[in-house]
Amino acid sequence: MNETKAYIQSLYKDSHSLLNEMEAYAEEHHVPIMEKDGIEILKQLIRIHRPKNIFEIGTAIGYSAIQMALAYSGSKVTSVEREQTRYKVAVDNIARAGLEQQIDTHLGDAVSFINELAEDTQFDFVFVDAAKGQYKDYIEAIDSYVPTKGVIVIDNVLFKGYVSGASQENQRWVKIGEKIAKFNEWLMNNENYYTTIIESGDGIAIALKK
Repeated sequence: MNETKAYIQSLYKDSHSLLNEMEAYAEEHHVPIMEKDGIEILKQLIRIHRPKNIFEIGTAIGYSAIQMALAYSGSKVTSVEREQTRYKVAVDNIARAGLEQQIDTHLGDAVSFINELAEDTQFDFVFVDAAKGQYKDYIEAIDSYVPTKGVIVIDNVLFKGYVSGASQENQRWVKIGEKIAKFNEWLMNNENYYTTIIESGDGIAIALKK
């Protein structure tokens, strides 16, 4: 972490004891959650956009779902996680946060879940933080459920420097980086969205539906 990034992250003080506990759990159990500066941008986008219906692909332990719900109490969060152990931890964390009525969690494959949605379903905000190699599949699946001016936020689009080629140490991550780079190019050229990528957290793409 460079000095500027460390400085920015040091400014964010989260007094929510459960979130602090979840951050410690994620670090101990190697569960990837959004970096501090990245989650703050996500929360600010939600405060600005004030979405009624949020769809999250990749619940993990419920950290980002809880953060989004707390950012705007008027939203309903629907979140899908395919890994059973993390799903169970997420359900417990959401209950402890008292947000069971605001956050609806599902265990299963996100694309399969999307394919079962009612035709008139709409999500005006989508957050994607799941299997990196499937990003394109996720966006293509959810696209018809995102209305004009809906927002899609995708995490890890710079993936620890492996997308740009700055990092080369881990060969498996090099391949993931190559897949994300192809996705980024596809998304930036997708005529259905205005897209920008910002160098915060692990890289965040923000796509606005035209």
